[in-house]
Amino acid sequence: MAKIFIDPGHGGTDPGAVGNGLQEKNVNLQIALRVRDILLNEYDNVTVRMSRTGDQTVSLGQRTNAANSWGADYFLSIHINAGGGTGFESFIYPGVGAPTTTYRNHVHDQIINRVDFTDRGKKTANFHVLRESNMPAVLTENGFIDRAADANKLKTPSFIEALARGHAVGVARAFNLPPKSGGTTLYKVQIGAFSIRANAEAMAADARSKGFSPYIAFTGGLYKVQLGAFSVRANAEALAQQARAAGYSPIIVQE
Repeated sequence: MAKIFIDPGHGGTDPGAVGNGLQEKNVNLQIALRVRDILLNEYDNVTVRMSRTGDQTVSLGQRTNAANSWGADYFLSIHINAGGGTGFESFIYPGVGAPTTTYRNHVHDQIINRVDFTDRGKKTANFHVLRESNMPAVLTENGFIDRAADANKLKTPSFIEALARGHAVGVARAFNLPPKSGGTTLYKVQIGAFSIRANAEAMAADARSKGFSPYIAFTGGLYKVQLGAFSVRANAEALAQQARAAGYSPIIVQE
């Protein structure tokens, strides 16, 4: 049984970074709660605890102490960046090797393959939650709240879903979690598939200009431009109709 500790950064009196009508603490929690639900609802052999499940003030020491006393197998800390940049990056503690690096690679790669964020790289940092946790740990920075383009994506439920699913599937692959029998099928609207990422990015930009919230998934050797992720096929069909009216040739894919 894999014991996964999920840490939505900040909370309560600490809003974290603020920008473009968003508070980091709230976006962190949105992503983290969805990661928890995906892991528990769609996979076996996993249990989850969180440093907070609401808008509570939790110190850094309380976060790592809770994970350490529980004997967690993995510490996943979720954050939003600030400082004028753009894109996604992940951090582990300097000098650590496997399995931390292997686990981080799974999470990082799954996120980058599912969302339309610039890959800022796999990095190291002397953060408290990475240094003081007794188990492998990663901290993710999911876009820049003070960059309007990133913030607009973080305001979109389908983009939050894609971020969360990237985290969850990365953890599932890192720990070889078996999917639940009869697990949830997701229906996505795919409007393009390319062997060259730049072409997929161009289509995603075009779709964004038309009011959609696309993301790019890399599967089967292709960069696939997709919209939404629904458990009900009719919802995907409705979105496909909108995409068709906007001039695309959508197909519905299952995951």
